[in-house]
Amino acid sequence: MERSLTQLKRNAPSGAVVGRRQLRVTAVAAPPTPSRSPSSTGAVKRAMTMTEKILAKHSDKASVAPGDNVWTNVDKLLTHDVCGPGTFGIFQKEFGEDAQVWDPERVVIIPDHYIFTSDPRANRNVDILREVAQKYGIKYFYDITNRSDFRANPDYKGVCHVALAQEGHCKPGEVLFGTDSHTCNAGAFGQFATGVGNTDAGFILGTGKLLIKVPPTMRFALDGEMPPWLLAKDLILHIIGEISVSGATYRAMEFVGDAVSAMNMEERMTVCNMVVEAGGKNGVCPADQTTFDYVEARTSEPYEPVYSDDTAAFFADYRFDVSKLEPVVAAPHSPDNRKLARECHDVKIDRVYIGSCTGGKTEDFMAAAKLLHKAGGEVKVPTYLVPATQKVWGDVYTLPVPGCDGKTAAEIFEAAGCVTPAAPSCAACLGGPRDTFARMNEPEVCVSTTNRNFPGRMGHKEGQIYLASPYTAAASALAGHVCDPREYM
Repeated sequence: MERSLTQLKRNAPSGAVVGRRQLRVTAVAAPPTPSRSPSSTGAVKRAMTMTEKILAKHSDKASVAPGDNVWTNVDKLLTHDVCGPGTFGIFQKEFGEDAQVWDPERVVIIPDHYIFTSDPRANRNVDILREVAQKYGIKYFYDITNRSDFRANPDYKGVCHVALAQEGHCKPGEVLFGTDSHTCNAGAFGQFATGVGNTDAGFILGTGKLLIKVPPTMRFALDGEMPPWLLAKDLILHIIGEISVSGATYRAMEFVGDAVSAMNMEERMTVCNMVVEAGGKNGVCPADQTTFDYVEARTSEPYEPVYSDDTAAFFADYRFDVSKLEPVVAAPHSPDNRKLARECHDVKIDRVYIGSCTGGKTEDFMAAAKLLHKAGGEVKVPTYLVPATQKVWGDVYTLPVPGCDGKTAAEIFEAAGCVTPAAPSCAACLGGPRDTFARMNEPEVCVSTTNRNFPGRMGHKEGQIYLASPYTAAASALAGHVCDPREYM
């Protein structure tokens, strides 16, 4: 009996109840059916956002969904003088001294952070980059050897995010990783671009791949016509103030609408540049003819733009009528501490700073010069000007500002009593060594076109930074206090 019971237990189908005296079957497995070949049905695709489509293509998948972990093929890796030495150090440690980078033509090295300083450690970082660029045959290394005169260095560019676009490295549909949180700037071109740490970047150097989680997408529709006193910086500060510095944590932020379509590429870069200040993984603008014209004027490499499906699922939808918005600032000490510029009229300031990847592009200096020219008079506080790149510096000195009687921005700045434009770099945006141009070495109040206003960000830990558009910065320089630009327009 025991042997029979054992046999019954062994042979009974799943769900059968076996006892000493009774066998009661409660479920029987269905007979096997022939499987259908995948080729006869094809892959089932889901509607996807732009970010999801880019990551699906670069992970060789028909589709992806938010939360999926995918091995992503990388088109470009960006690094600079602050993180580059560490990135290559990790690569050498993990892959070996004799290992080669996965593709020396897809690595872009742009020194820009701590350049014009006598600090020996900062200078050594650039020397290390030069050594690794030579060792691994990195094609795109924008070197600087003569710090006494940046113009004597034709390869030197300046702020990496602006230079990356100007040199034709940003293209629709591509994947870009960079060892800088504002790598998201390149999303303006309709590509997936985000910052990574040195360890991830070291892995990319060796493999050309990175494992990432697909982010959900938040959509921001910016409708209406921009009023003449509003700039792209006002829009992104308004959005960050609306959703907070954690409101887009590990999410893509997609910007659409009439106002976005009317923007030039530099304005779109301003918007995408600061998505990380909302916690965003990346930001994107749909590529259009404006994008194509900019890209094709700088590179002949092919590209393939993608767009969100009409039925794609978005994590959240926001809609703003830009015609009803007012100039804003982000008061200390957070980018989401949004206030109307006119509400801060009583805040006296000690200085103004116009520069950085966010607010140091040609369009930014043209805007500031336009307001200064129209207002007349001289600035009441030191006003520091730091063009992002050599090209921007050249534009400041050569391009006539529209509507300003043929004058260049440099001529207008000089007439207004601004500090002479400095060598292109990140300069005081990240504080830096004490001898960094325009660094806040005293606890002053500054209106700045940069992207962060945390304590110590621009130098002194007790300094106060009001983030603003170039219009608001220029108006504040004239007034000596935080000022709504409409008072001068």
